[in-house]
Amino acid sequence: MTDHGIRAKRVKRAGHSPLDWLISKTNGAERLFAMAEGRLLKGSARLILPDGSSHLFTGSEPGPAAVFHILHWRALGRMATGGALGFARSYIDGDWETPDLAAVCALASVNRDSMAHHLRGSLALRLLDRMRHLLRANSRSRARKNIAFHYDLGNAFYSPWLDETMTYSSGLFKAGEQDLEAAQLCKYRRLLDVIDVKPGEHILEIGAGWGGFAEIAAKERGARVTGLTLSREQLDFANDRMARLGLSDQVEFVLRDYRDETGRYDHVVSIEMFEAVGEAYWPVYFETLHRVLKPGGRAGLQIITIDEKLFPAYRKSADFIQTYIFPGGMLPTVSALKHEVAHAGLVLKDMMGFADSYAQTLALWRLRFNEQFERGALPEGFDEMFRRLWSFYLPIARAAFAVAALMSSNWR
Repeated sequence: MTDHGIRAKRVKRAGHSPLDWLISKTNGAERLFAMAEGRLLKGSARLILPDGSSHLFTGSEPGPAAVFHILHWRALGRMATGGALGFARSYIDGDWETPDLAAVCALASVNRDSMAHHLRGSLALRLLDRMRHLLRANSRSRARKNIAFHYDLGNAFYSPWLDETMTYSSGLFKAGEQDLEAAQLCKYRRLLDVIDVKPGEHILEIGAGWGGFAEIAAKERGARVTGLTLSREQLDFANDRMARLGLSDQVEFVLRDYRDETGRYDHVVSIEMFEAVGEAYWPVYFETLHRVLKPGGRAGLQIITIDEKLFPAYRKSADFIQTYIFPGGMLPTVSALKHEVAHAGLVLKDMMGFADSYAQTLALWRLRFNEQFERGALPEGFDEMFRRLWSFYLPIARAAFAVAALMSSNWR
């Protein structure tokens, strides 16, 4: 593992804003109660305070039943003033616990519209988090650091809980299918089908990961692949993988920013890399696709999009995933993507959404991650706070896909 990877796995405590301490335990409880009363429309929330008192809030419609066991009074202030990020931070720091974190995340998702104003948190904290996010924008100089923050946690971290293809993006599940590896292979093969790859054609993959797509493209379709990555850990793994499979003459991985690519290709593929580009660089990304594609060439993209209604508030703030998981990232809307595609002189042929497959993928990742953590299969140094962060990240993302606030889709 690189030195950067070792540093990245240590989760920095969020710290406590002075606003946390300005709210007494009584006022903090009152504010949380006021937020829940009349605004929890679906499901129920039971709040158990440190003094042992229990408070039940029930919506008018059925939904998830969540239990919040407040362990420290400071959690009330952090939730009341910090909004959704304060809610997450206080969990990571161990200020509250729950017997079913998935139910908590599902409850937050199904009530997002009615609770949206209160989940934004105080203006001062929103501005601070937004400024921190803007300072981590994916410029050429910053992009490699942002990618390393997440992906250079190390191959030994990801391999125990990802499937055999080492794929860290949504699979495509057939009806009744439960096998994660089969879903990933289905996703790769469909993408190759929709861009109509022929033997001998050359594919540029932007964000090549650990080489799962390149392996299928070369082995099953006879294609040549040049894969771009900014992660040294992934680069070494992918090159070793191709050498082991005897595919090094067809596949090459290079440490290169997509903006610096100068080749020309029959096809371009990019699987859940666009989310890391950043809004300021969306035009450059699609201009790059137009520039590197040969006449008549096709691009196949797998992209996570966000609900149009949520986008105005989302783009003015920094959410949990941007703050803790993917610094510099930004999810687009479908309309924003269509605009950028057209502006770059490209033609959108079709798109297919599969949010339900992503929800299923995340559920399996969470199960596998927790199992491997409990078994001690992850490398040393990933402590309890890190586990809590990832245990929060996976179900909150799953809940968003389950209610279609987010959508994974293939574009051609």
